[in-house]
Amino acid sequence: MATTPFIYTEPLMLLGGAVVAAPLFKRLGLGTILGYLAAGVLIGPIAQRITEGEQILHVAELGVVFLLFIIGLELKPSRLWQMRRDIFGLGSAQVVLTGAILSGLIAFFGLLDWRGSVITGFGMALSSTAFAMQILDENNDTNTRYGQRAFSILLLQDIAIVPLLALIPLLAARAPEATTSPLQDFAIAIAAIAALFAAGRYLLNPLFQVIARTGAREVMIAAALLVVIGAATMMQLAGLSMAMGAFLAGVLLAESSYRHELEADIEPFRGILQALFFMAVGLSLQLGVVAANLLLILIAVPLLMAAKSLVLYGLCRALGSHHNDAVRVALLLPQGGEFGFVLFTAAAAAGVFSQGISSLLVAIVTLSMALTPVAALLSKRLLRERDEMEDEMEEDFEGAGADVLMIGFSRFAQIAAQILLAGGRDVTIIDHSAARVRQAATFGFRIYFGDGTRLDVLRAAGIEKAKIVAVCTQKKETTDRIIGLLQSEFPKARIFARSYDRLHTLELRSKGIDYELRETFESGLLFGRKTLEALGVADEEAIGIMDDIRRRDEARLVLQEAEGISAGRHMLHSKPVRPEPLVKPRRDVSHTAETQERVRSALGADAKARPDDTLANAD
Repeated sequence: MATTPFIYTEPLMLLGGAVVAAPLFKRLGLGTILGYLAAGVLIGPIAQRITEGEQILHVAELGVVFLLFIIGLELKPSRLWQMRRDIFGLGSAQVVLTGAILSGLIAFFGLLDWRGSVITGFGMALSSTAFAMQILDENNDTNTRYGQRAFSILLLQDIAIVPLLALIPLLAARAPEATTSPLQDFAIAIAAIAALFAAGRYLLNPLFQVIARTGAREVMIAAALLVVIGAATMMQLAGLSMAMGAFLAGVLLAESSYRHELEADIEPFRGILQALFFMAVGLSLQLGVVAANLLLILIAVPLLMAAKSLVLYGLCRALGSHHNDAVRVALLLPQGGEFGFVLFTAAAAAGVFSQGISSLLVAIVTLSMALTPVAALLSKRLLRERDEMEDEMEEDFEGAGADVLMIGFSRFAQIAAQILLAGGRDVTIIDHSAARVRQAATFGFRIYFGDGTRLDVLRAAGIEKAKIVAVCTQKKETTDRIIGLLQSEFPKARIFARSYDRLHTLELRSKGIDYELRETFESGLLFGRKTLEALGVADEEAIGIMDDIRRRDEARLVLQEAEGISAGRHMLHSKPVRPEPLVKPRRDVSHTAETQERVRSALGADAKARPDDTLANAD
C-alpha cells in the first residue's frame, strides 16, 4: 500500500490534464488535440512532474495503431480499390515531390549532409494521421471529397514509412549489423502480409462466432484487442509498421458481420490512447533544445508548413480538385507526422545524424503539429463563396434501404422524420447538401449524401425496398424533376411530396401523386388558432374554426382543380364572420356532379346533410 500513491500519481496527472485541457481548448475553438499537447507540455517540460515522456510515447503509439484499425474497418476492399488513383497517384506524388523539395532546401542551406537531408526531407514530408483524422472527425468531414483525398494521402504516407525505414541502414555512417539480406527481408514482409490475409479470411470470423456464442462480453473485447495488437506485432516483427498491420486487419474485417461490435469495443481504447499519445508528444518536447535553436525553429516551422501546403494545393488542383477542397487539404496536412518521430529516432541510432539533431527535428514536428488546428481555422478564411450544392461528399449507401425513402432533409423533412422515427419506422434519408449532411451527423442522424434527381442514386438508396417515397426538397423545380423521374422509372412507387405553394399543390395533384402538403399550411393554421385562444376565444371554438378553415381550403382546391385558380374565392374570409342565415347565391353556379361530390366530401358531414345550401354558400 505504501507504493500506491506513487503508482497512481502519474496516471492521475495525465487524466486530470486531459479532462481540464480538452474541453477548455474545444471551447476556445482550437480543438482537443492542441489541448492534449498543452497539457503534456505543462505537466512535463514546464512543471517537471513527469520526465519519462519518451517511454510514455512508445506505449501511447498504440493510439495511432487503434485509430488505423478503426479506419480500416470503414474501408471495404472494393472501396479501397476505388480510391487507388488518389492513394497511389496523388499520395505518391505528394511524398516524392515534397520530400525532394525539403531535402533540397536542407542540403542547399548546409544544415545537414546529403544523407541526413534525404532522411529529414522525406521524414518531414509525412503528415500526422492522428491529427488530421481527429480534425476531420470533429468536423464530420471524413466522407467529404476533400476528406477522402486527405485520407488517401495519409494512407500512402503510412505505407511510405516502410521503404524510408529500410533506407536508413543504406545511408548509415556505420555499417549495420544485418543478419539477413534485403531480399530475405522483402520475402519475410510479403510472407507476413500473406499470413495476415489468410488469417483474416479463414480464421477471424470463425473465431468471433465461437466467442459470440459464449455470450461473454469481456472475452469479445479481449479478442478485439488481440486481433489489433497481434496484427500490429506481426507486421512489426516482419520489419513493417505496427500501424500498417492494424490497418490491414481492419480492412480484412470491413465486411465481417462483427464489424460494428469490434468498432464499439476498440473505440474507448482508441480514444484514451490517442489522447495519451498527444500528451506524450508534449511531455517529450525538450524546451532546452527549443530555446537554444529558437530562431532556426521559428524559420523552419512556417517554411515547412508553407512548402507542404503549396505542394498539396498544386497537386490537388492539378488532379481535379476545386479551389476550396485544395485549400482544405493543403491546410489540413502541412504538419510533420508521428511517424517522423520513429524515423528520426531510428536515423539517430544508426548514426545518420546526431541525437541532438533528432531532438531538434522532433521539436519542429511537434510545433508544426501544434499549429495544425490554427492552419485548419485559417483555411476557412481562404475559401471562396460557392453554392453548397457544388460541395461534394463521398457517396456511400452502405446500409440504405427502408420502408420510407426521404429525399431532402430540410426543416420540413426533419419534423416529418421525427414522427416516423418515433413511430418505430426505419427511414433512409438522402440529401445533396454536404453542409446539411455534416450538420445532421452532429445530432446523431444517419444521412446519406446523394442527388435525388439521379436514377443511380435512387437505386443505391434502396428505392425498390421503399413502400413510400417522401419528396421533401426545397426547390419546386427539383421536386418536379424527382417526381417525374419516379413516375417514369418507378410507376408503382407511392409518392408523398412537400409542395411549394398553392399553385404547386394543384400541379402535383394533376400528376396524380398519393399525397402532398404545403409546408406552411398546418403551421399557419396552428398559429392562427393559438392567437385566437390568446384573445379569449374558447379552446373548442378555436379548434372548430381551424378545422372549418382546413375543410374550406380542401374544398377550394377541389374547385380550383376543376375550374382554375380563381374558383372558390368566395370561400375565403376577408372580414370577421357574423352568424347569419343561409341565403341563396347572388349568381347561379353550375358544377359537375363529380366536383359537387368532392366538395361535399371535403367540407364534411354538414355539407352532405344540406348539399344545396352548403354549395351555394361555398360559392
